[in-house]
Amino acid sequence: MEKKMRIKKGDKVVVISGKYKGVKGLVLKAFPKTQRVIVEKVNFIKKHVRPNQQNQQGGIIEKESPIHVSNVMLLNAKIGQVTRAVWKKVGDRRVRVCKKTGDEI
Repeated sequence: MEKKMRIKKGDKVVVISGKYKGVKGLVLKAFPKTQRVIVEKVNFIKKHVRPNQQNQQGGIIEKESPIHVSNVMLLNAKIGQVTRAVWKKVGDRRVRVCKKTGDEI
């Protein structure tokens, strides 16, 4: 069974464990099936690329690779602290809300 993720594309997060602990960044891509996210400027890998139409030169490029969603936490910009996101029903729609302050995300 696939577990739902509380973190989505476009969220501002902080890495809470590992080599990049304390680094803040934006979620570029989320993979709910594997429970992983790609965060900008976090978890760089070197990839060897053959020359092709898009990349005439080829060579070694550095790019971000996915990290597990349990290693990042949502950042609340208003209070400047990490928090959890919970779903609440407001009227007839569901919205994500900061667990600490109750502000809508």
